[in-house]
Amino acid sequence: MTKTLTALALILAAGAAQAETLRFGYAQNATPTVEAMQEFARLLEEKTQGDLTVQFFPDGQLGGEREMVEMLQGGALDLTKVSGGLLESFAPVYGVFPLPYLFDDQDHFYRVMDDAAIMEPIYQSTADLGFLGLSYYNSGARNFYTANRPVTSVADLAGLKIRVLQSPTAIRMTELLGATPVAMGQAEVYTSLQQGVLDGAENNEFALTIARHAEVAKHYTLDGHTRIPDILLIGTATMERLSPEHQAALREAAAESTAFHKTVWDQAVDAAATEAREQFGMTFHEVDVAPFREAVAPIYDELPAENAAVVTRIRGGEGA
Repeated sequence: MTKTLTALALILAAGAAQAETLRFGYAQNATPTVEAMQEFARLLEEKTQGDLTVQFFPDGQLGGEREMVEMLQGGALDLTKVSGGLLESFAPVYGVFPLPYLFDDQDHFYRVMDDAAIMEPIYQSTADLGFLGLSYYNSGARNFYTANRPVTSVADLAGLKIRVLQSPTAIRMTELLGATPVAMGQAEVYTSLQQGVLDGAENNEFALTIARHAEVAKHYTLDGHTRIPDILLIGTATMERLSPEHQAALREAAAESTAFHKTVWDQAVDAAATEAREQFGMTFHEVDVAPFREAVAPIYDELPAENAAVVTRIRGGEGA
């Protein structure tokens, strides 16, 4: 009887050791992405029968995206979601995602991002740095928008002061298109547009409504120059301490949360565009992308060999 009770106690103790609350920090995000991360948490708890739960630290409570990646590396955080562009400073291969006109459209973007042969080596590229990629979320197409005059051709960008991400690739792209890049934080953009410090900026449609940039910029150019994915990350140490069953459940939950995100993303983007038009008077402009793509071609000539090979796979063997 005593041996039986001891064995039962060991089994219960082993089961209890598997139960864990994973700490998930993230910066401010569009509503569909927040919903997808919450869906990930729900699925993970369901798939592990409550063994793995998630505690969220939202809206930059723990710092910016870089700080949260560093927290993954140090083991102070288990999960985060950051821009793929940020990860270029950790693993050079992520530098393919800020490249202009890399993807033809959203369907092409999804085909590439769902292709494990392309993405798994990228996700694994940071394993030795203390974190891994699990899946991705669409963060939309970044487009130019301007305060006073529309941009319907490359020539219209000449001399305009355009806010860009603090990224060498974004700066180089903007220079090749003839504009003057101004790298600054998102929080400064509204006032800078309002005061004429900037002529324009570039971002997805949510910047027009959530950040209310459509109050101070009235022309939105649908050139879709970049589609930089958000990447769901887990600390290497966190992944390694999970059982194989829990690792599999976590990967399944991540993939299913991405599928969920696809179902809510487009509707939210359309709603943001409608709000920008109807409530703020924003005008949307369709353009021929070919001249824009041609103008930035030198960026592709300057790529390191590893990234050039990834670009060729993304482009289906076509190269840039």
